[in-house]
Amino acid sequence: MQPEATDFELFDVLEPAHQTIPFVYNSPHSGRHYPQEFLESARLDGLEIRRSEDHFVDELFADAPLRGAPLLKANFPRAFIDVNREPYELDPRMFSGPLPSYANSNSVRVAGGLGTIPRIVAENMEIYQRRLSVEEGLSRIERFYKPYHSCLRRLVARTHAAFGTAILIDCHSMPGNIRISGSGLRPDFIIGDRYGTSASAELTQAALEILGDFGFTAVRNKPYAGGFITEHYGRPGRGLHALQIEINRALYVDEVTLERRPDFALLAEMLSSFIQRMALYAADLRGEGAWAAE
Repeated sequence: MQPEATDFELFDVLEPAHQTIPFVYNSPHSGRHYPQEFLESARLDGLEIRRSEDHFVDELFADAPLRGAPLLKANFPRAFIDVNREPYELDPRMFSGPLPSYANSNSVRVAGGLGTIPRIVAENMEIYQRRLSVEEGLSRIERFYKPYHSCLRRLVARTHAAFGTAILIDCHSMPGNIRISGSGLRPDFIIGDRYGTSASAELTQAALEILGDFGFTAVRNKPYAGGFITEHYGRPGRGLHALQIEINRALYVDEVTLERRPDFALLAEMLSSFIQRMALYAADLRGEGAWAAE
């Protein structure tokens, strides 16, 4: 099978007229353009295959450029290729030939069916009718994954050069039935900082406090501490901070029909205020020297 053709831009960078804050917003899982060849190879219908999307998260954070920060958003879907993984987290059971020696086939994410090229969506719904060729898999990484990360690296590096620090906010959504183990608490938001390794504690606390001020239940790291993007780009000692933000989908989307709820616009307004308040908080922290290398 030939590599999938696309009739859409792989991703978009929404730029402010002038970047005024040291933030980069990223929405890697909200893409909803499905290559036709991919759909034809799937055993799932058009609604089922969308179950892994971070539905409309790019729209929820659409005001980032108006607030002075670029927003990078994928247009290709997570079910097709997941840029929040290592580049070669590949499941040998999915392919008709041997994988290259550098593939990481032993990760927990691969075991769960959620590698760089996912085997499942949502709750163990198998995507493919057949095995893929190794060439198909590697082609997706070259054509989709690598250009996306090249763009993200440029945005982060540019921001760091301009401001002396860069804060990447990696924007995601989570199923509405997520509960905190042992408490039964259903969080509205989860802020992930890889257990303190990807961002300063002050920045994480600021995000939690701002969301709490809005009346949301916000928790840290459990059950989502951040994926590859947060881990890979967060280097607080070098002035590179990365936070993952997970939004409970039940707040804004009908998880059966995948339609926006009536209060979608209100949540988007609140997240616009979140962007603004995070920028103000970050400016205060910088002024206090809280981000000095540890």
